[in-house]
Formats: sequence, structure tokens, C-alpha cells
Amino acid sequence: MLQSILMMGGLGVAIGTALVIASKAFYVYEDPTVVAIDDALPGANCGGCGYPGCMPNAEAIAKGEQDVNSCVAAGEDVAMAIAEIMGVSMSEKEPEFAGPGCHYGNEDADLMYEYKGVRDCRAAAMLMGGMKVCRIGCLGLGTCVTACQFDALSIGEDHLPKVDLEKCTGCGACENICPKNIIRLTSASRRIMREYTKDECTTPCQRACPSGIDIKEYVRLIKEGDYHGSLQVIKERMPFPTVISRICPALCEFDCRRLIQDESVGINHLKRFVCDYEMNQDKRIQPYKAPATDKRIAVIGGGVEGLAAGYFSARLGHAPTVYEASDAFGGILRKAIARERLTMDVLDWDVEGIADLGVTLKNNQKAGEDFTIPGLLKEGYDAVFTATGGWDSRLAIEGAGAAANVFPGTYLLIDLLRSKDDAAVKIDNGETVVIAGGGVRLPDAVEILKSSGTRKIIVISRKKPEDSSFDKIGIDALAEAGATILYNTGITKVLGEDEALTGVEYIELDTGVKHVIDTDTLIIGSGRFPELAFVPVADDEVDENNGTGSEPAAGPMTWEGVELQKKPDANRELGLLSSQDVISEYASAVAAINGGRKAATLMHHLMYGIEFQDPERMLTPKSVVQDVRSLTQVVPSPRNILEIAASRDERKERFSTGFSTETANEEAGRCLRCGLVCYEKV
Repeated sequence: MLQSILMMGGLGVAIGTALVIASKAFYVYEDPTVVAIDDALPGANCGGCGYPGCMPNAEAIAKGEQDVNSCVAAGEDVAMAIAEIMGVSMSEKEPEFAGPGCHYGNEDADLMYEYKGVRDCRAAAMLMGGMKVCRIGCLGLGTCVTACQFDALSIGEDHLPKVDLEKCTGCGACENICPKNIIRLTSASRRIMREYTKDECTTPCQRACPSGIDIKEYVRLIKEGDYHGSLQVIKERMPFPTVISRICPALCEFDCRRLIQDESVGINHLKRFVCDYEMNQDKRIQPYKAPATDKRIAVIGGGVEGLAAGYFSARLGHAPTVYEASDAFGGILRKAIARERLTMDVLDWDVEGIADLGVTLKNNQKAGEDFTIPGLLKEGYDAVFTATGGWDSRLAIEGAGAAANVFPGTYLLIDLLRSKDDAAVKIDNGETVVIAGGGVRLPDAVEILKSSGTRKIIVISRKKPEDSSFDKIGIDALAEAGATILYNTGITKVLGEDEALTGVEYIELDTGVKHVIDTDTLIIGSGRFPELAFVPVADDEVDENNGTGSEPAAGPMTWEGVELQKKPDANRELGLLSSQDVISEYASAVAAINGGRKAATLMHHLMYGIEFQDPERMLTPKSVVQDVRSLTQVVPSPRNILEIAASRDERKERFSTGFSTETANEEAGRCLRCGLVCYEKV
């Protein structure tokens, strides 16, 4: 008996000792902050946050990799509770909603699917084939409905998914599971910043529009009598709708698919109809704005591009201010457009609409005289964009000699050449000068620089040696004069500290390798200053004064100017003065507006450290897409035209009258509502 007791006791001691050792060996520490955050989360484990469950999301929140309001299944009370646990404040989150991009279901589509017992959209698409990216022809089996954990989706009587916006959390489960990309997440910010890609169902007119307006949708809404909604769609990408509806070259109409059958749809005239509806009722119809951020934006130049950059920055939630050197805003629209085509009351209406959206406008403010870019950054602006215009910008600074430095240490080649014979034009070039471009006037520029004391001259040329503007004798002469030519290169960034330029970054166009040149002067071989977004360079090191280094350190202000993102028309498009850059002036105002949108996107990305969209997937004029070569069951119908003003005197004030309601409805009905390779029968 005693022996048994001792044996059991010994066994108990041994097991206890083993458990103690095991507890030490296999002990897992649980961060109390993570546990508290996980307890606050609803436990849906839906994956809408981007993590596989609530615990991984809680760990990411604790590390600062996720926002406190990252849970799409939770409400504001949960976010506030997590913010209290983390000891941080919570900012408003922009709502995202799922939305179907399809107008009718499989039963009505030209491209049919035979399901043969398969009841899952993904399996049907893989097994039965057919177009997987065309929005027309939803498979309608409801796989997206089963994927939604918030009961926000249903299949309607038309066999299309219906979204309950009050229940939708924007988790993306339906988007990820749809094999035809019919369900997509969308928000104001996404629609502003995105570039269209090759695999999307864009229409020919939309691809031709420099601003990328969803033309099919706004025409459809006009047809339905929803003028308010139509204008909202237009203003998604167009801050000057009333102006553009009068002067646009209407490139979209040259690609209208109705041209295969008869005449193009009067797209631009329909835009004018709905814009005049707004102006005549004297009531603003503004597009959606993202929740306010704490970011301040400065835009230099109050022309088309500058005002557009301010407009889109405001819609992204930022606080933009536009600085204009002259006494009026509008740039070339105010100076060079015939009054019978564009009256100033129309221009003023659109400019006032931009200001009404939250853009601060300051006139009679000249860059380099009344303010500088480093000065603006020191004042607390988070980003600055240069949209100083082309030849028309010279009118604003007449009498100032050389164009005042838009950004430190940078001049135009034309002003350097003028400085030789005009004492009023002064170029403060330093010992090291970089020239971007130059062409056949490069020898003259080198001569002027050497005579003024420059010791080192580096030329950044996009051309290959065999394509140079000079023969071997001319190249040798430049070398003897002290100029080094770097062929096959382009400037991608400028660097500075306080009011001085310190360097430029250039890229080898064939290899993609980047280098930095130390310099104090940059000469731009074009008719205008480049479009760059300037941001302060943050100190990555943590210090007591600046915390994480997310703000510029005390002392000298270091900054960089970054070029706009380029589309991949070719591998040689990176760098300034490429074929995608504006060398002298935009071909049309609608293209300048798109430049402003791209500028707002660039600044947003730089301020928040967001990765740029993959350029390889972007849609370009050179992209090969499937298309329609013939139409069937489309009844020919003549295009409606605007009524010309009755007399010559009247035409001085009004080029033409707009569409009547009946005419607009009839013309909107001519739209085929094209898909990628299909169209709706009308």
C-alpha cells in the first residue's frame, strides 16, 4: 500500500515537474493590447480588412499597420473603443460600396451561357468559356450573394445583383469571387485616382476621352431624365463641364461606334444640355467629396490644369489653395477663346463651382516673388504642384525679365539665351549646371554658361547618340567646351534644401537604373516649367523632437519634386521632356484637366506613401483591345444638331442654342450603350 502511494506520489511529482518545464518551454506571450483589441472586434472573421481573421487584424492594428477603423463589419463605436485602447484619435473613413457594372443578365445577352447543372459563376465561366471581362451578361447564379456575409446582396428579377448600400461594408468578398469583374468596389477616391486598364469594359468613346468620363452612363441617365445623376457622373472627372461642353474637340465622337451604322451620338451637345440645366436653375450640383483630411495642398497656377488639380485634391478630402499670378483665373480659357464660343459668364460659373467645392483661390501671387515652394512647405503645406502654363504664363509676368524661379535654381533655356543680349534678363547660374534637352541651341547655351563662370555642364538627353542633333564635329566641340552629354537619359526628380537646388535624379531609359547629380542650377529646354509635385523629405530616423519622423525635421527644409506618373506607351517614357510631357501647351483644355487629375493623384500618393498603379496594365492609345466591326439590328437614325443662333448679332453673345428636353432625350436614345465587344440592341 505504502509502496503504491509512494509510486503515485513520485509519478505526480514527475508529471508536475514536466508540466512546469513544458510551461516554460512552450509559453506563448499574449500582448495585452492585441487581446484587448481582439476582444473589441466583433469576431466576424470576414476577411474584409485584408487579414485572415480578427486576431491578425488586431495584431496589425497594434503594430500601426492597420487603422483603428479597419474592420468593415464594425461600427463607429468599435473603432472608438479601439482608438481608446491604442491611445490615438480616429479620423473619418471614406465609405466604399460594391456596385454591379452590368446592365442586363445572361438571358438577355448576345453571348449566352449554358449552365448544364453548374450552379457557381466561377465554375460556369471556366467550363463554358466566353468573354470573362465584358460587363454585359451577368451569369446570375448568385455566387456573389453567397459570398456576402452581411446580407447586402441579392439577385433581382432581372437576374442581376442588387446592392443594399446601407448594409454593404465594402469588404470586397463579392468583388474577389466574381469571375467576370462585374462586381467592383468603388469610392470617390478610387474613381478619381484610377487609370483605366486593358481588362476593363471601357467603351470606345470613354477610351478616346482625355478625361476618361463615363460617357455611356451619363447619356443613359439623360435618357432616363435623371439630369442630377448625369451631371454627377460628368463631374467625377470634369471640373469644367459647362466650359468644355462648348469648346471640346469631342474626340469621343470620332470613336463612337454608331459611326459604323450612321452618325455619331452628339455626346458633347448632350453634356451641354445637362450642364445648362444646372446653370439655368442656378443651383450647384456638386460631386461627392471624401472626408476631410489634415492635408494642405498648394497649386501654383490658376489656369485649367491648376484649377483642376485643386478641384480633385478637394474631392480627395484635402484643403487646396491655388495661387495665380494674374488678376483672374482660367488661364488660356480667359485669354484666347473666342467670346462667341465661350462667354465669360460660363467660365466664371465653372470657376465659382470649383471654389464652392472648397478650393481657396488667391490671385496676384507670383511664384519666386510673393512666395516660394520651400516657403510654402515651411508654412505647413504638405505638397505643392507646379501648373504654371505655357506661353500664356509669360503674360502674367511681363516686365519681370526672366521668368521668376518657379522652383529654386531652375530656368528655361529661352531665358538663358535671352540673357546674352538683354541685360534685364538675369540668370543666376552656379558652378555646376544641368541642361535638360537643348536641341540645336545647345552650343549657344554652353557658350553663355562658360562665359559667366560655370565650370561643369552636364546635358541630359533623351536621344540615343546616333539620333543626336549634332554630327561628330559638333559633339566634339561641345566636349571641348566642357559639356558632358548623357544620352538615353531623362530627369525623374529634382532635389533641394531650403531655397537652393542641390541635385537632380536621372534614369537610364534602357536599363531603368537611376543616378543623382549634385548641381545648383537646372536649365529646362522647353517652353514651360515642368509639372512636378513637391513634398518635404521626412527624416526616417526617430528622434525626440520629431517622433517618427513623419514631419520635416527642424532646421533646413529638404524637399523633392517628382514627375507625374507616366503611361507605358513605350519603355522610354520615364523622365521629363518625354512624349507624354507637356512641352509647350496642351492640345486641348480637356487634356489639361486630366493633367490636373493626375497631379492630385500624385500628391495624394506621395503624402500617404501609396504605391502607384501598375503602369503595365494601364490602357493607352496603343493598347490592343477587342472591338466590333459591324452592327446588327440597329435602326439608322440621323444625328440631332444644335440650332444655330438666328442672327449674326445674336451669335456674338451666343454661338447656338442647346438641345431642348425632347431633342436631348431623342439623341440620348441613339446611344448603343456599348460594352467591350458588344452593344445593347436599340
